[in-house]
Amino acid sequence: MRLESLKENVGALWENVTEGWRHLMHSAAGALTRFKPGETTHLPAKGEVDDDLWLPSRGWAMLGGDVFEDDKRLVVRLEVPGMEKEDLDITVSGDTLVVSGEKRFAREDTEGRWRVMQCAYGSFRRVVPLPERVLADQARASYRNGVLRVELPKAVPGRPQSINIRVD
Repeated sequence: MRLESLKENVGALWENVTEGWRHLMHSAAGALTRFKPGETTHLPAKGEVDDDLWLPSRGWAMLGGDVFEDDKRLVVRLEVPGMEKEDLDITVSGDTLVVSGEKRFAREDTEGRWRVMQCAYGSFRRVVPLPERVLADQARASYRNGVLRVELPKAVPGRPQSINIRVD
């Protein structure tokens, strides 16, 4: 009986892990964003960092976002911490909102060493699919407390249609 119980527990654990991984991949896949350091990123030299896992060319971060819809507009909120609004470029291309920019490294005023480097720095591009056509020329954006908010008026106002289908 103990072996059978152990098999059931391992099976349940594996099922939970795979379900969680599928959920993470589905819900967060668009938020995972690569940062590509360039000449203006100003990262420290490898010799200034004690973190063995830090590679300046491999910066990834989650730029989580929300898309809200009402009768007249879509509102996209995107978390982009540690940046200035002047460093963000926002465009609408077809049915997507494209946010790009560069997050630059800020050095400390004193001499010392970096022990841990977990933040991503460099240029990035985050694409957010838009579920409705929008009037891009009437869009408005604001940036406060690390959150970019883009309000996009709908091209055809109205709620998304929901149709009930009868099963025979």
